[in-house]
This record gives sequence, C-alpha cells and structure tokens, in this order.
Amino acid sequence: MTETHLIRGARIAGGDAADLIVEGGRIAEVGTGLSRVGATVIDADGLIALPGLVDLHTHLREPGYEASETIVSGSRAAAAGGYTTVFAMPNTSPVADTAGVVEQELALGEAAGYVHVQPIGAVTVGQKGERLAELGAMASSRARVRVFSDDGFCVFDPLIMRRALEYVKAFDGVVAQHAQDPRLTEGAQMNEGTVSAELGLAGWPAVAEESIIARDVLLAEHVGSRLHVCHLSTAGSVDIIRWAKQRGVNVTAEVTPHHLLLTEELVRGYDARFKVNPPLRRDEDVQAVREGLADGTIDIVATDHAPHPAEAKSCEWQAAANGMVGLESALRVVQQAMVDTGLLAWQDVARVMSSAPARIGRLADAGTDLVVGAPASLTLYDPSPVRAFARSDLRGLSVNSPYLGRELPGDVRWTLFRGVPTVVDGHVVEHVGERA
Repeated sequence: MTETHLIRGARIAGGDAADLIVEGGRIAEVGTGLSRVGATVIDADGLIALPGLVDLHTHLREPGYEASETIVSGSRAAAAGGYTTVFAMPNTSPVADTAGVVEQELALGEAAGYVHVQPIGAVTVGQKGERLAELGAMASSRARVRVFSDDGFCVFDPLIMRRALEYVKAFDGVVAQHAQDPRLTEGAQMNEGTVSAELGLAGWPAVAEESIIARDVLLAEHVGSRLHVCHLSTAGSVDIIRWAKQRGVNVTAEVTPHHLLLTEELVRGYDARFKVNPPLRRDEDVQAVREGLADGTIDIVATDHAPHPAEAKSCEWQAAANGMVGLESALRVVQQAMVDTGLLAWQDVARVMSSAPARIGRLADAGTDLVVGAPASLTLYDPSPVRAFARSDLRGLSVNSPYLGRELPGDVRWTLFRGVPTVVDGHVVEHVGERA
C-alpha cells in the first residue's frame, strides 16, 4: 500500500504554487493550504512540479549486454533524471523481435519498480532489415507494443519500410526510423565538413540523414500511417519535417539533449565520449534544432541513453563505440539550452519531455497533467543551482557522459512513480521493487 504524501508549495509546470496530496498512487487533491493527518510532508517551496518525464528512446541493454546496463540500473538512472516511463529500444540479445522478449522486458521493469519500462519492438527480424518481425504478436502481447524501431540500423529497404508502415497502421502503431543511409556513411567517424577535413576523419554527411527522412515522410503520406523520426540532428532535417507537417503527413520527430547543446568542435580533442550516432553537428544545426523544438516542428526531446563499458570508450577514436548516457542529465541540459535561453517555458518542457512522448507511444496513463485523479508520477525540480556534472550524478553502470565536468543548471530533488518515491532529497532510493 502506497504512503500518503502532502507536497507543499510546488510550482506546477512552472506556474502558480499549489499543494498536492498524493494518495493510493494518484493525485487526490490540488489546492492551497491543504492538510492531511498522517501524511508525509514534502516541502516543495521553490521547486517546479512536472509530470513524470517520459523517454521515447532509451537503451537498457538487457537482455544480453548487462555489462553496460541492466533494467534495474537503467531504471535508477531514469529515476535520478526525473523519469517515470522509458521506452526500451530493441537492440538487445536476443533482439526484442518477438512477444516473448518484450514481455520479459516488461516483467523485468515491473520487478525493478523505479519506472514503467515500455518495450519497443524491432521492425525486422534480428534488426537485419530483411523481413518483418512479429509486429502483430508484439502489439497484442501483454506489453502492448505500439512503437517499432530497428534503431542502430536504418530500415533501408523502401519496400520493407512501406510494409511496416502498412502493418502497424492496423493497431495505431508507429515506426520509429533511425534515419541513416548506410552507403553514404560507410566508415564515417564524425560530421562531414570543415572540422572532419582538418582532422582527417571520414565524414558523415547531413544528406545521409535527410534523404531517408524525405523518403519516409513520402511513404508515410502514401500509406496514411504514423512515422516517427529518431534523433533528428541537422538543419535540413528540420526543414523536411516542417514541410511534411505542412502537407499534413502524420510524422513526429525527436531531438536529443546533446544535439541541442554540443557541436562537432568537441571532436577536436579525440575524446570518444563525444562520439555518437548521429554525430555532433555544426553550430548552425544546433541552432536549427533548437528553433525546431521551440516552434513545434520537433515534437519531443528523447535521450538516446546509450551506455557502454569503459573499454568501449577508453580507446582510439576510430575504434570507440558510438553513444552517450543521458537520462540523468537530460532535464538539466534542456533547461540550459531551451529554458534559460527563453526558447521554452516550463509548461513546454512538460509537453516535449512528458505528455507528447507518452502520446506518440500511446500510453494513456503516462505524461498526464498534475490534476485530481491523475497517476501520481511526477518530478520535483529545482532550477536554481548551477554545478558541474559529476560521476556521482550517474546512477547507471556506465559513465560515458559527455557532460562530466560541465557546468549545468538544476537538480532533480524528488521523483514519485505512481505515488512511490524513487528519488528523495536528490538521492535515489536503494530498494523499490522486488528485483532492486
């Protein structure tokens, strides 16, 4: 049975201060001057109350790659960042391309107890791009999969992509595309441009992303199905999505925190923490994706949290793995890149990091406004402190964060998942679920 909590004086989505009573896993009352005998009081003066964050793009690595992350450790990292729901990408071993694997992931998330772990199903068997996976079986399983992706690999065959879009339409699913032409990026190490030429590293052209997005929005329009574009990173990609939405194409797009803040200039030090897919782009691209998020062309922020063991990053640049961890730092980065610059208000943050990703993933009980009767999944965030991001901020198994030593604003003080505290006064609760 969940404990009753009285949250006093929180600024709901950055607006007026109010009290919330959390009882039975739901919000029982919202108002001012509230009281409840026996309730645990949380002093939220100066804190912003946001709906529990929802990440549409997380790599939890289990089953198969538990040296990098497990569902328990990844869930702790998510809670530390204010998340209460994460969508787990299918590049596990075995690949999440059957009902059995996605149901296993769902059960492991439930046992961990920190967040709702919603599996994403692979589009093709083994993510090999050759034939469709068991999309219908995953959709009708206990996991109720609605998002399908071969993330890490582009669904490059246009016929396979068309068939996937047609198939998921039957149950209101969405194909989340990793937009990367594999031929145009063979051997690529960083963004193609002046910096790659100076460093002598093989370039990753923007058109490799943009050409796939252009093709797929036309396929989605032709089929009349939903398309989601993962980790959009270039100015040209923003233009294509904007054009497609003006045409009425049912397309959504995400941007990562690191593409909102970091540029290709960081590659000059050959520090593999900055090696990522898609690569860090030009400053012009960073400005374009910020503007795209601000004007609604880009729908959500998703972390693309990608843990790797130390040996995969502590090596020469060409041999290093792509990817960055990002769950613990995402909200702080979004504050720095979007809120402190005046591009987004806190109610917009609630939309792009909570309600919109839940809507795209078709989760009705996630990302809901903090109103009476809603699930008590929320985060209490202090926007005022500024401090260097440190290894002690990381709660997962891997430490490949690009922000270590970087000054970032803000601090997640409390996270509640369905009324159960998972972060208390900035500290992750050690034991929540039976598996934790």
